Amino acid sequence: MKIAIVHDWLVVSGGAEKVLQHIIECFPQADIFAIVDFLEDRACLRGRPVQTSFIQRLPFARKRYRGYLPLMPLAIEQLDLSGYDLIISSSHAVAKGVLTGPDQMHVSYVHSPIRYAWDLQHQYLRESGLASGIKSAMARAMLHYMRGWDARSANGVDHLIANSQFIARRIKKAYQRESTVIYPPVDFKGLTLCTEKEDFYITASRMVPYKRMDLIVKAFSQTPERRLIVIGDGPEMKRIAAVAGRNVTILGYQSFEVLHDHLRRARAFVFAAEEDFGISIVEAQACGTPVIAFGKGGALESVVGLPHERATGVFFREQTIESLIEAVNRFEKNVRYFDPRQCRRNAERFSAENFKAKLTSFVEARLLGGRTKGPLLHAVNEVESAEEHTTTA
Repeated sequence: MKIAIVHDWLVVSGGAEKVLQHIIECFPQADIFAIVDFLEDRACLRGRPVQTSFIQRLPFARKRYRGYLPLMPLAIEQLDLSGYDLIISSSHAVAKGVLTGPDQMHVSYVHSPIRYAWDLQHQYLRESGLASGIKSAMARAMLHYMRGWDARSANGVDHLIANSQFIARRIKKAYQRESTVIYPPVDFKGLTLCTEKEDFYITASRMVPYKRMDLIVKAFSQTPERRLIVIGDGPEMKRIAAVAGRNVTILGYQSFEVLHDHLRRARAFVFAAEEDFGISIVEAQACGTPVIAFGKGGALESVVGLPHERATGVFFREQTIESLIEAVNRFEKNVRYFDPRQCRRNAERFSAENFKAKLTSFVEARLLGGRTKGPLLHAVNEVESAEEHTTTA
């Protein structure tokens, strides 16, 4: 059986790329496709080559690949997957839009329908300075087109997997399709438990608008008695550094070893984004560190909030400075109830082993369930027929 794995784009190594790595480990014989591939840290690819689209060769694609978003539906449809029996797409934008035939099976692991084209459109336009004007009208028209294409392309997927219940609801809203939830994998190999905490808080993320790192920095800057460590880099770096108080230390991009060391020792991990799932939230808990998180999205599924007796974190209900400060106050009043060992046990629900077992079982069940659908399962059916014949004999 020939297998293809399709990813949106390979530019930076983030949460989606960690998921891709474990998908490749489940299907190591698969060929890999992406819109563009400029990835420097290639560990997630397990040494495999990547076949890319025509956007790879367009001017300035390395740094401005997102500017080619209107061309991406066309680009993903030009990837020729006609020779493959099973296609697995890892999609938060356009990967699920590859063209497949009736005798091919397409399973799509959906990190999210295109966020900025659906329910987060207005937030995206505000944060990008496109709330009004001619450029705003052009952006809205483009996003309208992307919504239509995104919904139509979902019809070509045989089986949808959502990375959380939150995303399953978004899939239902956008595509009118049911999906199966398989939580993304968290690799615990380098994440060790620490029960002794120091007097500082930590936040770590790529500095882009929707992560709301500015909110965290502003809130802690207004409470100078608390110390905050910020790890991460991105286009918002200068703006965030400009509002940071003396009690806020911005380290920029750091290696995994430095991040891990801070996660282990921190009093709590602070997270302000409405995230699809949020792997960093689980990584913090794996180190025995409780979480103070915005109470919406995937965080509600990976953090056990107060007043639960086995709480691993605290939620704040609004993305405001006042709401976040109130949550930090509530955390400090109840800090004795947070057990680092319980944080670790909660995080282990999302292990890479669980992910790989559930994904392979899901795919195998759908392959075996389609035995009458054509030549796709010819090899599988032949093996099973031979086994049944041997048993009968």
